[in-house]
Amino acid sequence: MAAPSQPQHATYDAIVIGAGIQGSFAAYHLAQRHRDTLLLEQFILPHSRGSSHGQSRITRSAYAWMPYARMMPDSFRLWQRLEAEASTSLYRQTGLVVLGPAGDPELEGCRRSLGADRVLDATALAQRFPGLRLHAGEVAIWDGTGGVLFADRALRAVQDVFCRHGGTLRDGEKVLRIEPGAVLTITTTAGVYRAPRLIIAAGAWTGAIVAPLGLRLPLQPLRIDVCYWREKEPGTPSTGRACPCFMAMGLNQAPHGVYGLPALEYPGLVKVCYHHGSPVDPEERDRVPPGTPRPDVALLSSFISSYLPGLEPRPAVVETCLYTNTPDGDFILDRHPKFSNIVIGAGFSGHGFKLAPVVGKLLCELSLGEEPSHSTAPFAITRFPGVLRAAL
Repeated sequence: MAAPSQPQHATYDAIVIGAGIQGSFAAYHLAQRHRDTLLLEQFILPHSRGSSHGQSRITRSAYAWMPYARMMPDSFRLWQRLEAEASTSLYRQTGLVVLGPAGDPELEGCRRSLGADRVLDATALAQRFPGLRLHAGEVAIWDGTGGVLFADRALRAVQDVFCRHGGTLRDGEKVLRIEPGAVLTITTTAGVYRAPRLIIAAGAWTGAIVAPLGLRLPLQPLRIDVCYWREKEPGTPSTGRACPCFMAMGLNQAPHGVYGLPALEYPGLVKVCYHHGSPVDPEERDRVPPGTPRPDVALLSSFISSYLPGLEPRPAVVETCLYTNTPDGDFILDRHPKFSNIVIGAGFSGHGFKLAPVVGKLLCELSLGEEPSHSTAPFAITRFPGVLRAAL
């Protein structure tokens, strides 16, 4: 897929740093606009070092915050377009239930975003999905659009279509230096490239890349435990592939964010994870001393015993992934405050994958100087004080 690794000196219409799902979609949209685009990735593809690897991600329409809720129909449409272009299936519609206390403001926001009364009480939920259990005072919101995105397959698909449209993908090239200007100069471990516009979507490495450009973004990489739990009775429809995706918020017996996906990746293993993690240097992600406590796994075990009694309460498989969180959990989609031809997409905070087609479109539009198709005001860098360092 990627070009050979000999030293390169080339000029492009646009350069994108970071070939995760966000950067790949930004490059894809630029190529669709007939811009000669270079997509740079520091690791050899495919890899599992960042935030876009793995087999599955949740997608949904239910969002309590309206900027995301308004973006989701566009995202579903763009995922379908990519499926058609790549001639492959990227989405399985399983439905999604959002669990929470009756009257919870965030739960109510999710219900309003769906535009209909889709509340299930404990009895209705148990009849429809026997593997899920609610407790007194708790309800579920049903989102019939929810389902699973096949993450690794999606990343390959968007990169393949990008290359088919004339894009250049170069992996195994770490960016060493960015020189701002009307035409930017990007020096990597294998070449020097120039372009009048640059998009930085480098995940957990974004902070280090933009620091020499005078930005101190409040980005916190987190190591996430990705846990898979065995069905007590393999093949049980209520807990396996036929189970919907779910999210839990503000539950009395599990007050933290927990989410789950059906047994699609590993036969008989249901994916249930905690939407938080431990601060980590992305270069040191896998250096966990033996015997290090895993409080997240203990929290999940308690949740499963209480809400998913059809699963064994100890994980069968534990993998790791990276989140890159902003203080408010919302994205950064903005131009550099001093260099308007540098656009930054960062801080996707563990919920950006489903929105990647729209995020890529917005980054593309910002880089081309166009009016964004969705307002990017909620995602401005300047909402965080003190990000701009002294002038370079």
